[in-house]
Amino acid sequence: MKILAISGSLRKDSYNTALLKAMKALAPENIEITFFDELGSIPLFNPDIDPNTVVSVIAFKNSLAETDGLFLSSPEYAHGISGVLKNALDWLVSGEEFVDMPVAIFNTSPRASHALDSLYEIVRTMSGNIIDSACITVPLLGSNLTGEGIVEDHVMSESIQSAINAFYVGTVDVNN
Repeated sequence: MKILAISGSLRKDSYNTALLKAMKALAPENIEITFFDELGSIPLFNPDIDPNTVVSVIAFKNSLAETDGLFLSSPEYAHGISGVLKNALDWLVSGEEFVDMPVAIFNTSPRASHALDSLYEIVRTMSGNIIDSACITVPLLGSNLTGEGIVEDHVMSESIQSAINAFYVGTVDVNN
């Protein structure tokens, strides 16, 4: 199984990115997690522009089309998801790449409920298939943990492995 992981943060030391890196490290051998880390290169969404003419959007759509599922993690900014993540998702609205795509949503702060709710709404509206049993909150805010530190934390790594397994099982159940 191939999973595309997208952090909604452009920060170098982002907890959302650290969580996804920990997921990659903890994934079993039958699950390959790759990152799309070019959100910052995607231009502002404009419905007058054909997405098939924008190199970064084409790369994003191709990355998505080559995967079996999607992991999303976004910080909360002003009670919403990050602008770069929303912008990237807006570029997918007119295509078929996202329709019925299995998605797991992750949160790194129990206080960030507005962004989390918003991301659920956006993914459902875009016809993504949220695997609820795989969606978790890993309380990283203020922890100063890196991906490696998350992996070393027994409680967090166990929760992450359970989420990855739930995603795999949920995806297999949906496709059968």
